[in-house]
Amino acid sequence: MTEGSSTPFSEWLRSESEPDWSEVVTHPFAAAIRGGTADMRRYLEQDFQFVDAFTALLGAAVAAADHFEARVAVGRFLGQTVADTERGYFHRALDALGGDPNPPALEPVTAEFRALMDEVRRGQDYPGILAVLCVAEWTYLGWASRTTEPPEGFVHREWIELHSGPEFEAWVGFLRGELDRLGPALDENGRARVLDVFRRATALERRFFDMALG
Repeated sequence: MTEGSSTPFSEWLRSESEPDWSEVVTHPFAAAIRGGTADMRRYLEQDFQFVDAFTALLGAAVAAADHFEARVAVGRFLGQTVADTERGYFHRALDALGGDPNPPALEPVTAEFRALMDEVRRGQDYPGILAVLCVAEWTYLGWASRTTEPPEGFVHREWIELHSGPEFEAWVGFLRGELDRLGPALDENGRARVLDVFRRATALERRFFDMALG
């Protein structure tokens, strides 16, 4: 990305993370979720292992944000969506599927993704934190928003609903907007650092779907 470019920083990050980005939003496992045919037990068992690290990452975003309005937006999402709605969904879904919220082992990609979340949280670098959050949420909006007819079963349908719709779109818009606001002020090393995190997170999202499919 060159100085003075008219391309929004978040869009530049996304385009520089191809082909992994498109492989996530068009992934066969994502298509199976939309069609109500995906085997969700192992997938949700592993995804649930991110809840604590993701919550801590959101807390780090509140602490590292550079203005009050951003702290409020992240804190609201943390309290209303992650701690309440999403956590409740996991427990109901895993119970219905006979899944284990504490599986005996983490898949390698799960462990690597948690390590990345912990890395940026410890770094307390707001743009880097935003990069991981944005990948996690924007890629899911990308595949979930492709749903044309929601499946009947609540496990698939509610997972799609958690990652689509006006409120979730606004949340992703906020994350992108923060990156777009901060990106132009970063020097070359700063932009490279954020891009590295963004690319790593995108590759891990693709590998996580690969794991679920396999």
